Amino acid sequence: MSVGVIAGTALGALLVLTGLFKLMWRVAEPNEALIISGSKHKVEGLEEGMGFRIVTGRGTLVLPGVQAVRKLSLDLNQTELHVDCVTHQGIPLKVRGVVIFKVGDDFVSIANAARRFLDQQKLMAERVHTVFAGHLRAIVGGLTVEDMIRDREKLTGQARAACGTEMEKLGLIVDSLQIHEIEDPTGYIKNLSAPHTAAVHRDARIAQAEADRLATEAEQQAFARMAEATRDSEILKAGYQAEQDKAAAKARQAGPLAEAGARQEVVVQETRVAELEAKRREQQLQADVRKPADAKAYEKRTLAEADRDARISVAEAKARETRATGEAEAAATQARGLAEAEALRAKGLADAEGIKARAAALAENQEAVVAQQLAENWPEIVRAGASAFGNVDNMVLLNGADGMADLFAKALTMGGTGLGLARQLLASMNTQNSPSENGTSALNGTATPAVNKVGADGA
Repeated sequence: MSVGVIAGTALGALLVLTGLFKLMWRVAEPNEALIISGSKHKVEGLEEGMGFRIVTGRGTLVLPGVQAVRKLSLDLNQTELHVDCVTHQGIPLKVRGVVIFKVGDDFVSIANAARRFLDQQKLMAERVHTVFAGHLRAIVGGLTVEDMIRDREKLTGQARAACGTEMEKLGLIVDSLQIHEIEDPTGYIKNLSAPHTAAVHRDARIAQAEADRLATEAEQQAFARMAEATRDSEILKAGYQAEQDKAAAKARQAGPLAEAGARQEVVVQETRVAELEAKRREQQLQADVRKPADAKAYEKRTLAEADRDARISVAEAKARETRATGEAEAAATQARGLAEAEALRAKGLADAEGIKARAAALAENQEAVVAQQLAENWPEIVRAGASAFGNVDNMVLLNGADGMADLFAKALTMGGTGLGLARQLLASMNTQNSPSENGTSALNGTATPAVNKVGADGA
């Protein structure tokens, strides 16, 4: 029983001690500082007897009812700056910026901030804005608009330096100060920037024109390359199409070509068959006709040669017999021929003498000789002239007796013409026939008939 009481008492005491410990134990967060007042503590940099203790980043025991614990935020804070200023040139400006600040991490800064803002931490931004606004007006009053525009870092540096001492007294530090904008209600900055703006615009237009030119050239080059690529593509397509057309044409021609080739092969085979058939027929002809014919011809030729040889033998025998007989007859004939030749020679000499005499008479009185020849051949001449009317069935004479007289006159004229022709023939004969020729003719016995023929032809 006593053990349970003791254990219960001990447990209760432990729970009481745990509750008292939780009640007395305070822990400072990383972004805050505990300000413990109610006891004297010596803090480095602070005067003795300030009456509070600062705890950061750890825990500590606080006696309830004896000590008071309050928290001071160490977070960042910011305040917007909207300050109306006047420059050294008397030009009103509006400065727009932002200040980012916080309570310093050292105990001195925390103590200074705790004494000033522990119960008024929300008023820190307003106090900071007031401090920076006053210093900005003072700084801008000593600068020109050109200085502020061209060197904003100078304005920022001077503002931070001017506010540094006061911010330190407040236990604050400035993390960042940025001047966002400088507004010019009078348009001074705008006018000040007008030449530069015009130059910038000019350069911008030039740059834009140059860019447009380069872009146009690039586009033209791109179009040219596209056109070239299109041309090459079209050429390739045309080549491919040509190959396809060629292949298609070959494919279309393959059937007819194959059929023609097959037909050609058939024709070749038929030709070979025809040639073989012709050779067979020729061989058959050789066997059936030519060889028997050659045999018959050979038989006939052989028989003919034998007959010829027999006749030759017979003829040779007869010739030998006849030669002997002929030699005897030749001797007799030679004797007779010599006699006849002497007779003919005598006759020819006589004829030649007659022709010679006639020629002499013709030379002396050609008219008389011609008349004699005409008289001798007048019947033939009349017959030749009448032959022109031999095919005439009926003849009509105009003018009666006068017509008949004209007809006889023409006939006489034809006779006269014949007479002249006869004279010419006789003259040419006399010119051509020399005494030696006349003698030869006389020897041949042809002189007189020649004269008669000429007379007949002349008639």
